[in-house]
Amino acid sequence: MANNEALIKQCEQLAKEWLSPSFDEETRKEVQAMLDNEDKTDLIDAFYQNLEFGTGGLRGIMGAGTNRMNKYIVGMATQGFANYINKAFPGKQSAVVVGHDCRNNGRMFAETVADIFSANGIKVYLFESLRPTPEISFAIRHLGCQAGVNVTASHNPKEYNGYKAYWDDGAQVLAPHDKGIIDEVNKVKIDDVKFEGNKELIIPIGGEMDWDYIQAVKEAMVDQDVILRQKDLNIVYSPMHGTGRVIIPMALRSWGFQNIHVVPEQMVIDGNFPTVVSPNPENAEAMTLGMKLGTKLNADLVIASDPDADRLAIVCRNSKGEWEILNGNQTCMMFSWYIIANKKKLGQLKGNEFLVKTIVTTEVIAKIAQKNGVELRDCYTGFKWIANEIRVSEGVKKYIGGGEESFGFLPFDKVRDKDSPASICLICEIAAWARDNGKTLYDLLMDIYAEYGFSREVTINVVRPGKSGADEIKQMMTDFRNNPPKELGGSKVTLCKDFKTLEAKKADGSVEKLNMPDSSNVLQWFCEDGTKVSVRPSGTEPKIKFYTEVKDPAFKSAADYEQSMKTTDAKVAAIKKCLNLD
Repeated sequence: MANNEALIKQCEQLAKEWLSPSFDEETRKEVQAMLDNEDKTDLIDAFYQNLEFGTGGLRGIMGAGTNRMNKYIVGMATQGFANYINKAFPGKQSAVVVGHDCRNNGRMFAETVADIFSANGIKVYLFESLRPTPEISFAIRHLGCQAGVNVTASHNPKEYNGYKAYWDDGAQVLAPHDKGIIDEVNKVKIDDVKFEGNKELIIPIGGEMDWDYIQAVKEAMVDQDVILRQKDLNIVYSPMHGTGRVIIPMALRSWGFQNIHVVPEQMVIDGNFPTVVSPNPENAEAMTLGMKLGTKLNADLVIASDPDADRLAIVCRNSKGEWEILNGNQTCMMFSWYIIANKKKLGQLKGNEFLVKTIVTTEVIAKIAQKNGVELRDCYTGFKWIANEIRVSEGVKKYIGGGEESFGFLPFDKVRDKDSPASICLICEIAAWARDNGKTLYDLLMDIYAEYGFSREVTINVVRPGKSGADEIKQMMTDFRNNPPKELGGSKVTLCKDFKTLEAKKADGSVEKLNMPDSSNVLQWFCEDGTKVSVRPSGTEPKIKFYTEVKDPAFKSAADYEQSMKTTDAKVAAIKKCLNLD
């Protein structure tokens, strides 16, 4: 009780600072209402901590408070970012790119960011309206800028907004820059923020960058001939009210596809996302309207991008002609197989290529790469780590693709973040190739399973909002770290990896060091039967995630698919029981 009273007192003290004239009247009213409310839950959630950079920069619920997305938190973050840029590049005219997606307050936040950068003597290339995240990354590199910001909360619910910070390579910031920026941000007080912009330093950009980006996306194409033969592939696309609505149909046409249909209800720009519960391609519900239109038009596949168009979702027809939503592991696996197999067939592999996947993504990709003599690298969750692998090998080895289980892939290196326009174009090429060979995407998936082994991946999300939730998640990680499971789903755990201590412990007690560029709060357990379970707190949402991967050696062909799904689902249920997640 005493601890709770101390926390309330601390939050009240911070909140009262937000009643000063430095904050606008609307903000002061919102804060005063929280102070006057006898229930202090909202006050605590809004002020118990400062909103900090996670795996994707700033991201949080919009509203007043230190733990909320608002123009003051955005302002202090940008002032700190500007201070860091001016220290990192002394004596030169630095430049940044600023963009935003369809979310509520997105344009206001983007203009606030642009004003603050310009007030600090930094040139700003400000997109004239909403644009995809990958185009922001592309523009930073294309214009030779030192940094960039995209105002987006990606696939989060409508209450959220966010702020992705990029460095001069077009990738989200990594050490030492992330820590350096945070140090600068933590020094900033609200009165330090230069909100009054220098309009002479703000340059609008738009259509000309769209053109250059679309031309770059075409570099991800593997085999144009197959597209020309199957240019009438029947495609249904939805932007989920977001930034892909113009760019993606244009990109598809630039590749040669001519039979493209859009979901009209979801072409409307709307930060409230009225046609979906949540604009997340990982949620099957978000694909309902697309599948309905696909059925009406007898489409070959239904595709969608999330609001900032970095992630994609793919729906294809199964052996019964019914719609089958592919998960992120399946799409990443299919991309990897196609890029390797067809570049190899066309003589485009020179022996110095590499693929990248995150440690929580399916191990089938490792088998595909190994069998075909292509280097595969594992990295942490978050596309900044995939971008880092491209950066460290630039000019030495050739990046040909990389992805993660959360519906993100990047098939070329002109961008350094997830890229749904390029990935959607490529999956349509893969569908065209499959049809050219008398198959569907589903048939191709079954062929890959038959050759490389069936793998079922299920992510279990345990949501724990607010401070109490954050404390609970922290305790769960501590408990798992101190008492790792001995078996999972009836199979003995033979290897435990702790990416916080960078140690891998085998069942015999021997310990090896993990070769990673930094530590991360992730645990992994590997079992005798090939099961892999990864545990990590989300860097962008109030949840802890359990990534399960289980095998079924009985799978031999597509005829075994339904039974293998039942077998592996039962195994996942047993794992949940072992981890007390029921």
